[in-house]
Amino acid sequence: MNAVRLAISWLTVVPVGGPAQVDRQISGRAITLAPLVGLLLGGGVAGALWMFERAGLTSALAGLLAVGLLALCTRGMHLDGLADTADGLGSYGPPERARQIMKSGSAGPFGVAALIFAIGIQAFAFAALVDERRWAAIVLAVVLGRVAVVIACRRGVPAAPESGFGTLVAGTQPVASVIFWSVLALGCSVFVVPGNFWLGPVVVVAALAGSVLIARHCVRRFGGLSGDVLGATVEITSSLAALGFSSTL
Repeated sequence: MNAVRLAISWLTVVPVGGPAQVDRQISGRAITLAPLVGLLLGGGVAGALWMFERAGLTSALAGLLAVGLLALCTRGMHLDGLADTADGLGSYGPPERARQIMKSGSAGPFGVAALIFAIGIQAFAFAALVDERRWAAIVLAVVLGRVAVVIACRRGVPAAPESGFGTLVAGTQPVASVIFWSVLALGCSVFVVPGNFWLGPVVVVAALAGSVLIARHCVRRFGGLSGDVLGATVEITSSLAALGFSSTL
C-alpha cells in the first residue's frame, strides 16, 4: 500500500499521504504501478471528453480542455519536464551545462516550442478520437505514457548526477515489469481502433520504440536519467500514441 500511495502522490494531485520514508525499493514499486495510475487518469480524461461532447462543445475545444485537465491532475510536472528537457537538448554545452539549464526554472525557446507542439498534438488528436468515438484509445494513449516510464527506468539505466528523483527510480525496473506492461498494452491495443485491429498494435510499438530512442538519447546527452526526462517521455509517448490512434487508415 505504501507503493500505491507513493505512486498516486507522485503522479497525480490526489491528496493521499505518501510513506514517511522513501527509498529505491519502494520507489521502484511505485514506478511499476505507474501504468495503473495512467489508467485512472486516462479514464478520467475519456469521461471528461464524453461529458464535454454531451454538453455541446466542439471536439476541438473539448480536446484542448481535456489536455488542460490532464495537466491539472498531474500538477503540470510532465509538461514542465518536457520543456526543461527540450531546452537541455537545445543547448550546445557539455552535460553539466545542459543540466544547469534544465534546473533553471525558466522555459527557453526550445521548451516553449515543445509545449506548443505537445499540447496541440494531444488536443487535436483527442478531438479526432472523440469524433471517431474511440474512447478506449484515449485511455490507452494516457496509459502508454506511463508504460514508457517503466521502460525508461529499466535495469542498467543510470541516474543523472545530482538528480534526486532519478537516483530513486533509475534502474529499478526488472525485465519482467517491462515485458508485462508492454505485452499487456500491445494486447489491449487490438481493440481500441474498431475496424482496424492492426492499427493499435502498430501504434503501440511505434510509440514505445520512439520513447526508448528519445530516453536513450537523453541519458547519453545528460549523463543519466532524471525526473525531467521521465516527464518528457510521458508527454512524447502519449502524444505519439494519441496521434497514431486517431488515424483514419
